[in-house]
Amino acid sequence: MTAPARARGSQELIRAEEPVLAHNYHPLPVVVARAEGAWVEDVEGRRYLDMLAGYSALNFGHRHPALVDAAHRQLDRLTLTSRAFHHDRLAGFAERLAALTGTDMVLPMNTGAEAVESGIKVARKWAYDVKGVPADRATIVVAADNFHGRTTTIVGFSTDETARAGFGPFTPGFRVVPYNDLAALEEAVDETTAAVLMEPIQGEAGVLIPDDGYLAGVRELTRRAGCLFVADEIQSGLGRTGRTLAVEHEPVVPDVVLLGKALGGGIVPVSAVVGSREVLGVLRPGEHGSTFGGNPLAAAVGTAVVELLETGEFQRRAAELGTVLREGLAALVGRGVVGFRARGLWAGVDVDPALGSGREISERLMREGVLVKDTHGSTIRLAPPLTVTGEELRGALGTLEKVLTS
Repeated sequence: MTAPARARGSQELIRAEEPVLAHNYHPLPVVVARAEGAWVEDVEGRRYLDMLAGYSALNFGHRHPALVDAAHRQLDRLTLTSRAFHHDRLAGFAERLAALTGTDMVLPMNTGAEAVESGIKVARKWAYDVKGVPADRATIVVAADNFHGRTTTIVGFSTDETARAGFGPFTPGFRVVPYNDLAALEEAVDETTAAVLMEPIQGEAGVLIPDDGYLAGVRELTRRAGCLFVADEIQSGLGRTGRTLAVEHEPVVPDVVLLGKALGGGIVPVSAVVGSREVLGVLRPGEHGSTFGGNPLAAAVGTAVVELLETGEFQRRAAELGTVLREGLAALVGRGVVGFRARGLWAGVDVDPALGSGREISERLMREGVLVKDTHGSTIRLAPPLTVTGEELRGALGTLEKVLTS
């Protein structure tokens, strides 16, 4: 703990933020000073079990030794060249990430929103160069209740008015259809459609899981229509659901996959667009770029993340502990929980509104030493690090039971 943190308590530090930080977040009133594994500690020494894991950015827990070591070693060598030059870490990172995801090419970026924006550009370029859509006519079909980021283009096709209101005018070229509705999707796709952009599981909407066969139906529909299937796996990918990618729960291979969050190991922002050579190969020098995308530090940490996933250990842990999570939540249905959706170590839990809003439940859990985050209404999300133990997970579920039934 740093000296300033010792001298100033949580409330004083929270008040100090108010005049200087833009109010684009409404964080829980806890000030984290250090963390390791699935646990964080605030400035006053209180410990909390982290059941949010940075919205899946911390799939491997806080300060995973292999990831911290990779960062330290790279910091002593080289951190940035820009893409004006080659560096000795990028090709190896790209090769291993492509192999892990079963793809041909990798476009490295930094944040999840950048990956989505890049995927949109690639899909449009493919539509013009390969499919033959007339210039400036390409459309992309997306799902209602989506969350793909917060840039102006992305919020333009959001159905969340909190994200949209006050930020127009918006980029044209997007069609919104209900999620989990193949008939509506088929009606929206036509000869101008460059891609269908979809989250395999809608995280921000409350961990909404589509019906069995839906993703396979999306894949077949896009194949018949001659357009791309772009899967946003920024939250759902890299082990979270018990598979490397969430689309792997069905026999589905998208044309393009968008990755982020966990790819940086909770250390640096790392994202990527991965896909077939036919699609990503449409880009030419000068048409897209990023000064920091694929930088040596990011590539070193990203390679270490891929190495962890190559073992299959974290996918297995998510699948096995996912059973514990589902069984624990099932036992709470009718006892404060009115419903839930879970896959792997990821769940959206609908709490009886009579017991409080999602925010209020999150604050009560915080006071009991468990950190979660609410989403819409009385829904909270559970997404612990994949390093969480069965005992820790059961303890968190016990705390949820206590909060809901006391």
